[in-house]
Amino acid sequence: MTPTQHGSQTFSPIPAQADDHHAPAHHLPKAPTVAWSSAGCRRRTWISRAVLLTILAFQAALSLRLSNTAFQDEALYLTAGRAEVSHLLHGTAVQTDYAAYFSGSPYLYPVLAAVVDSRFGLSGARMLSLFFMLGTTALLYSFTRRLFNERAGLAAAGLFSVVQSTIVMGHLATYDAPAVFLLASATWIVVRTAGMSAPSVLLAAPVAVLAAGVKYAAGLYLPTIVALALLTALPHRRRSAFLRALLLVLGMSALLVLGMYSTDLSAGVRQTTTNREHGSDGAMFLLEQSIAWGGLLFLAAVAGGISYARRHRLHESPLAPGSSGPGRVQRSLLGALMCATALLAPAYQMHLGTVVSLFKHVGFGLLFAAPMAGVGLTRLVGAHFRHTHLGIALWTATLCIGISQADWRFASWPDSSTMIRTISSHVNRKGHYLSSTPEVAVYYLRDRTAHRQWQSVFGMEYTDGHGVRRTGTDAYWKALRNGEFDLVVLDGFTNPRVNGVITDALKGNPHYRPLAALPFHNASNDVRPHLLRTMPFAEHNGHYRIWLKR
Repeated sequence: MTPTQHGSQTFSPIPAQADDHHAPAHHLPKAPTVAWSSAGCRRRTWISRAVLLTILAFQAALSLRLSNTAFQDEALYLTAGRAEVSHLLHGTAVQTDYAAYFSGSPYLYPVLAAVVDSRFGLSGARMLSLFFMLGTTALLYSFTRRLFNERAGLAAAGLFSVVQSTIVMGHLATYDAPAVFLLASATWIVVRTAGMSAPSVLLAAPVAVLAAGVKYAAGLYLPTIVALALLTALPHRRRSAFLRALLLVLGMSALLVLGMYSTDLSAGVRQTTTNREHGSDGAMFLLEQSIAWGGLLFLAAVAGGISYARRHRLHESPLAPGSSGPGRVQRSLLGALMCATALLAPAYQMHLGTVVSLFKHVGFGLLFAAPMAGVGLTRLVGAHFRHTHLGIALWTATLCIGISQADWRFASWPDSSTMIRTISSHVNRKGHYLSSTPEVAVYYLRDRTAHRQWQSVFGMEYTDGHGVRRTGTDAYWKALRNGEFDLVVLDGFTNPRVNGVITDALKGNPHYRPLAALPFHNASNDVRPHLLRTMPFAEHNGHYRIWLKR
């Protein structure tokens, strides 16, 4: 070899080795299948928590931006809670048998909400629901992280936090938020104790049963929690996994039987849940609404379930190379279980033929589908965040739909503030009143009137001066012709058939005079489902019409 001259220096080439013709000129290390560093576990944990806090703050902002006066369900539950608190503290008799027709125990959530309401008002009671929903999202992240990993947990929380059900339940003082929170808590306990001894799963039993007590419809999801107890334990303790599920079934059954026989709630369970009166909403209409309210998250869950069944770990976990986990059959069962749970509420309400409360019940099922949706979103994004734009597009679409639906939902009942101011001077403890939404008037005028003084437009019995007992529309007609009520307040769209009967009975009635016609502006309500088929975000103008007894 000949030396090379360069300026004042002379360089000699390095002698070639015998096998140099087989060595590559350059060597690039193979890219890892994961972008996470196993050594950076602590940093990963803190980053995940920071992202979760951001998600929770955004969820809170979405709920808090909603505004309207009390919805009739909110007013009813808070009024019932105040009556129960007064009974507990002072022995005051409860004039209405709330347990006979409430969709949850009147001794649980209504009492808690009424205590908060007495100190902080309706805003405080709604804030209580927000805390429950934020806790639900945090628990969802936690048990999804344990089932899969941090990325799937954050993706699941991010999607769940922006659907309509989550946003609305976070600012509605009803049973739903605490019931979902308790279901999430029971699921977290089941997943957290998966590697422990079988009896540890019994910690989830009272929490799950309490969820069913807070809202009876939550009982629909107890079998899913039992199935999760089995599937999550199989990779850790195969022999005792079935014993674990059996113990949970026995524990929940014992508590449910004890609760049913030690309280007077059985009538309420039958009337509002098991033997509920069937409606007239068609199955296709209910399916369309369910898809509109949770379709994107469910689609992501199905994709995640299929991907998870095909491959346990992909690119989203630091344990991917050589990691062990559940077999394909177990993975397929887990994905199918969590996706199928999202279909329970739509299927049950198709059986009942009613759209009432479906938008909230859809959210119960989405809680269980969300972990698989998190897997679907992370695998859509890909290794090293290769397709971030696809994940952003899915989340943004879910966000936009959720915001518009939540805004419409909170505008679906009229602002009652002007109506309450108008009738307040005409209401006292002695009168008898008829209203489309008596719960709202009773809530805002609780210092002037009681629930037993008000009659709604959803069924009535009346005995006239001759001792003849009348029911249904005939009862309304005869009572008004006899001047039974001291005040009548109609909104024009609640139970339109009875509203028309009452209006006709008031025409030319010598017992009543018109007091006011107060305009309001709201979105089309669920009581008009035929409008939603073609105009899901239609607006409606109406009037509170008020008549006063002469």
